[in-house]
Amino acid sequence: MRCEICGEVIENDRSLKTKIDGSVLDVCTNCSKFGKIQKVPPKPKTIISKGKPKSNDKKGVVKKTIKTISKDEPIDELVEDYNIIIKEKREFQGLSREQLASKISEKASVVGRAESGKMIPDIKLAKKFEKALKIILIEKIGEFDLKENLKSDDNEPTLGDIVKIKK
Repeated sequence: MRCEICGEVIENDRSLKTKIDGSVLDVCTNCSKFGKIQKVPPKPKTIISKGKPKSNDKKGVVKKTIKTISKDEPIDELVEDYNIIIKEKREFQGLSREQLASKISEKASVVGRAESGKMIPDIKLAKKFEKALKIILIEKIGEFDLKENLKSDDNEPTLGDIVKIKK
């Protein structure tokens, strides 16, 4: 296994799950100092209950597996230039900050801070802006195909394979 930040080979699967800037990564001990080491996530719960057995089940016990969704993995994400989109659409519709604020049941200062980029709206507030202004601020995070962008030789992705550096 390789460190997801520096690419160093980690022997005997001694990687550390570390939360760095909101992302949980498998890293070496040197790179773990850049974040907070995480506990091992719980395994999916298996519930054993008595009920009607399936045709191939002889004991009369039904096993159900419940998938747990990690709270660290967001499903929706705010677009990068949300503040510009909000301000331009509000001005295009001829609304003042106060009018937009009353439309979404918020204070005008909230609209102003969101437009200036001083406040990052949560998903609930972003949905209010979307509905009132008929814009898209929330994008779904889909599967990312690492094999297309893989640069390392051993097919283990590192952070450098994924990140696009702004210049």
